[in-house]
Amino acid sequence: MSRIRQTSSGRAWPITALAKVYPRGWHVARHRHRRGQLIYAKTGVMQVTTREGIWIVPPQRALWIPVGMLHEIHMEGQVAVRMLYLDAPTSAPFGPHCRVLSVASLLRELILAAVSAHEDKQGERMAMLAPLLLHELQAADEMALHIPVPSDPRLRKVCQRLLAGNVQGETLEQLAARAGASSRTLARLFERELHMSFVRWRQHVRLARAVSQMSLGRSIKTVARDAGYASSSAFIDMFRRVLGVTPTDYLRYAGPPSA
Repeated sequence: MSRIRQTSSGRAWPITALAKVYPRGWHVARHRHRRGQLIYAKTGVMQVTTREGIWIVPPQRALWIPVGMLHEIHMEGQVAVRMLYLDAPTSAPFGPHCRVLSVASLLRELILAAVSAHEDKQGERMAMLAPLLLHELQAADEMALHIPVPSDPRLRKVCQRLLAGNVQGETLEQLAARAGASSRTLARLFERELHMSFVRWRQHVRLARAVSQMSLGRSIKTVARDAGYASSSAFIDMFRRVLGVTPTDYLRYAGPPSA
């Protein structure tokens, strides 16, 4: 939960901040905040789950979580998290749904500066930073890639297995047998609950994983192999078809990984 401090006039700051470092595999149980939250990993990768979907968030991205939204976080490796909390009026322009925002260099530095100012109780500095920080947040590009989550227990079991990343070669029929359902039933559930086919949902998972791994410095060749592609060119073609740019251009647009 955020720590609410006050300005020199006695009013609560509209923006508060927190910095934490979590070890590999750490799980933050499901919870909610009475303020809107921007969650950003200075280093490392997070998997954030809400009722709206699953986001695998690398350092070039931040996730906006609206007021009252239940969420849980799993740390993939050691993660240095920076969190901003915005009061309800300040949160309003960002809307009632989760959003993935691109973190360019200026926005990254503003987030880090706001955390530093808050920790050092530098109210005047925070007051000067806040307007530009909010402006840059509102101007940040929104990234569309996320992974919808199911409610049906059979489909949820399959999706959790796919998210674990250890079922590269399993077909829908094999996954269905493990879940206690027919492949036809699972195919219908994917379309009905997730509004996409099994193949497309798995593709979204692979893309999200690939972006995260590339952001941490892994080569396109290695990422393509781990995603189940026979060649880098096949992976690049799929990446361009879904996201509109090559992996190299995607990362260059997002800015360099956080140091």
